[in-house]
Amino acid sequence: MTTGGAGIPADRLWTRSYVLICIANFLMCFSFYTLVPTLPFYLEEVFGAGRTTIGIILSCYTVAVLCVRPFAGWIADTFQRKPLYIVAYFLFISFFVGYLVAGTLLIFGILRVLHGFAFGTVTTTGNTLVIDIMPSSRRGEGLGYYGVMNNLAMSIGPMIGLFISSSGSYNTIFYCSLISGGIGLIFASSVKAPRIVPKTQCKGMSFDRFILRKGLPACGAMMLMAIPWGMTMTFIAMHAQELGLVANTGYFFTVMAVGLIISRIGSGKRVDRGQITQVIFQGMLIVFVGILCEAFLASGASRSISLGYAFYFAAAFFIGFGYGTMFPATNTMFVNLAPNERRATANATYLTGWDVGIGGGMFFGGRIAEHWGLGTIYYVDIALAAVAIAWFGLYVIPHFHRNKLR
Repeated sequence: MTTGGAGIPADRLWTRSYVLICIANFLMCFSFYTLVPTLPFYLEEVFGAGRTTIGIILSCYTVAVLCVRPFAGWIADTFQRKPLYIVAYFLFISFFVGYLVAGTLLIFGILRVLHGFAFGTVTTTGNTLVIDIMPSSRRGEGLGYYGVMNNLAMSIGPMIGLFISSSGSYNTIFYCSLISGGIGLIFASSVKAPRIVPKTQCKGMSFDRFILRKGLPACGAMMLMAIPWGMTMTFIAMHAQELGLVANTGYFFTVMAVGLIISRIGSGKRVDRGQITQVIFQGMLIVFVGILCEAFLASGASRSISLGYAFYFAAAFFIGFGYGTMFPATNTMFVNLAPNERRATANATYLTGWDVGIGGGMFFGGRIAEHWGLGTIYYVDIALAAVAIAWFGLYVIPHFHRNKLR
C-alpha cells in the first residue's frame, strides 16, 4: 500500500483533518439552517411582514450568495484556501450578533445580504478545501460523507429551530446559531491543509475565470431541481399548520434526515466506480416521487389527519433520500469536468446553480403562496422537476461523457 505524508496511507479517507472539516461543516450549516423554517414566522410576528415580503427578504440572502460564489471560486483557485476559509467562517458567524440587535426590517434585510456574502465564500472554499484533503481515489465517497454533514444540518437544524421557537424566544435561536458556529470555527482552525501552489494566473478578467462553461448544462438541471427544495424548506411548516397537521411538524426534518443518511449507503462508492450520471438520475426520480406526495397532501386526497401525516412524512423521506443521493454525485460531476487548478471554480459553478434554485424557490414560493395558496407551489415543483429530469437525461448526460477529464 502506498503512503502519504507522515506514514498515512495514500487512500486513507478518515484522517484527522478530514474529520475536523466535516464537523466544522456540520456546525456551520446547523447554525444557518436552524433559522430557515423559523424566519418566516419571525418576520411575520416581529415585523408584520406579508408572505411576498418574507419571500423577498429570504431570497435576498441567496441572491447575495449567488453574486459572491464565482468570485470566491476564482479567489480560492488563486490564493491559499485555508486562510480564506477561516476568515469567511468568522464573518459568517459574526452576523448572528447583528440579528440580535436588528430593529427594523430594512436593517434585517441588509444583514441577510451581508450574511449571504459570507456564506457563499465559506461554503465554496470549504467544499474545495475538503477535496484537497481527501485522496482522489475516494473522492465520491469523501464528498458523500462531507455532504452528509451539510444535509443533516439542513434536516436537524430546522427541527431544533422549530422546537426552540415553540418554547422560547427567537433570540434564543440566534444565540444557538452563534454558539454552534463559534464551536465550528474552532474545529475549522485545527484543520491541516496541504499548501496548494495555484496555477491560475490573473491575466485579465473573463467569464470563464468565474464560471466553468462545461458545467453550465448540469448547472441548469440543478437549478430546476433546487427550486422545490427552496420552497419545501421555507414553507412546509406553514403549510402543515394550514392543513391542521400541528403535532410534531418539526419531525418532517427528522424523517428527511433519515432519508439523507440511508441514501449515503453505497451511493458514494457507486460514484467512485464511475456511475455518476446513473446515481444523479435516480436521485432526481426519487425527489419527483417526494414532490408528488406533497401534491397529494395539498390536493385534499388525504381526507383524514392520519393519512395526511402519511403523505407528509413520505414526502420528507423521499425528498431527503433523493437529494442525498444527488448531492455528492453532482459535486463529483462538476469536479470531473474541470482541471485540478480550477476545482474551486467548478465547485462555485455547481453551488451557483443550487443557490439560484433555492433563491428562486423562496422568492416565487412566497408570491405563489400569497396569490394562490401554499398548496399551489407543489404543482409548480412537479412541472419544474419533470423538465429537469428530461433535460438531464437527454442533454446533460451525453454532454458530460463528451467533456469529462477523469
